[in-house]
Amino acid sequence: MQQLMEMDLSAVADIRKERVNWRFKGLPSSTFGSTIGEIADRRLDLFADEFVGPLVVLDAGALTHNLTTMSKWCDNHGVKLAPHGKTTMAPQLFQRQVEHGVWGITAANASQLRVYRAFGVSRILLANQLLDPAALRWLVTELDHDPRFGFSCWADSEAGVALMTETLQELQPARPIDVLVELGAPGGRTGARDLETALAVARAVDQSPVLRLAGVSGYEGALAHDASESSQSIVDRYLTDLRSLVLRMADAGMLDELDEVVVTAGGSAYFDQVAATLAQPWPVPVTPVLRSGAYITHDDGFYRGISPFSRIEGVEPFRSALRAWAQVTSRPQRDLALLTIGKRDASFDEGLPEPQLVRRRDGAIAPLSQAKVTALNDQHAFLQLGAEATVRVGDWVGLGLSHPCTVFDKWQLIPVVEGTTVVDLIRTYF
Repeated sequence: MQQLMEMDLSAVADIRKERVNWRFKGLPSSTFGSTIGEIADRRLDLFADEFVGPLVVLDAGALTHNLTTMSKWCDNHGVKLAPHGKTTMAPQLFQRQVEHGVWGITAANASQLRVYRAFGVSRILLANQLLDPAALRWLVTELDHDPRFGFSCWADSEAGVALMTETLQELQPARPIDVLVELGAPGGRTGARDLETALAVARAVDQSPVLRLAGVSGYEGALAHDASESSQSIVDRYLTDLRSLVLRMADAGMLDELDEVVVTAGGSAYFDQVAATLAQPWPVPVTPVLRSGAYITHDDGFYRGISPFSRIEGVEPFRSALRAWAQVTSRPQRDLALLTIGKRDASFDEGLPEPQLVRRRDGAIAPLSQAKVTALNDQHAFLQLGAEATVRVGDWVGLGLSHPCTVFDKWQLIPVVEGTTVVDLIRTYF
């Protein structure tokens, strides 16, 4: 694999040439027919220029802070970063991550791979097994046509290795496909359930004529869901096993011919523990790689509560870059208001939206207290109001969002704002 991560910057720049119309929800009708770049250059005001709700926006300052904070932290702790691009599926944000020194970008499936390659992403980790013959055929063509393209995928079973080998032997790739053996744990997601099974998978990869054993992968985030001591202990035990797998593979001579052994884990919840384990000295040339993806926007819910930077002293926490705005459309009873936002617009799988601000019809914006979203329908949010909450029909409510991974897929074009001024527009490709 090449040392520097690259993208096709001209392809990213071409995003600004796409014309906007009614297909992009939330935008002012006055922008229809204009290009994304033209709209961004107008510096529209979020409230004065007839955006229609609901609307999700990104805060420019928070994005920059998060990108810089994570880059510096990884450098200081001796780990590389290949963030999960599925969080945003936004090549413009991929470019920002590349500018901040990421080692690669992680994908979850073949469709995401094709998006990444359309924008020239030069190093991709596929955090999954790739068994589909059609996807493998496409991959081989990409690899054969671009010698700079670095790719690795997971394997967690001998059956999966056999299927990959069978298809690839028919395709006869010009170079073998790099594979990382995935270690899981009982009750987790994918991954071999114990070290012996993982070693058997490694031997199968090592013996395949069309695969190359390139390292070890895992994901600790499926094993714990809070920041308690017991959860952190579960993660530490798993990471100890992950390290043991690498050492046993090295003892068996499976890694002898590699100039670089990729060892990767790390979501956005326990990446500090992952770094502490993977950055320790190794008897083989290990490149430790985190795959944290949600850091770029952070959130006002799940990750705010579980992020390492929320519990590590001396590190400024990430900032939530996500906010939704929805109008109060009904107040049918004293303690209830209905907002024009629902499951089609905001995440709800790891916490409901958090009311934070209210914008009055005269333009004044103030903190909103004694209010809580208790439920979401497809297009409505139920806002429970305390006695002191002064929310009127026609007001706009600013909401913090939890779990960014299930926000971006609901929006094709997302304004980036400084205050209420739109300074850019981010295109997603789900």
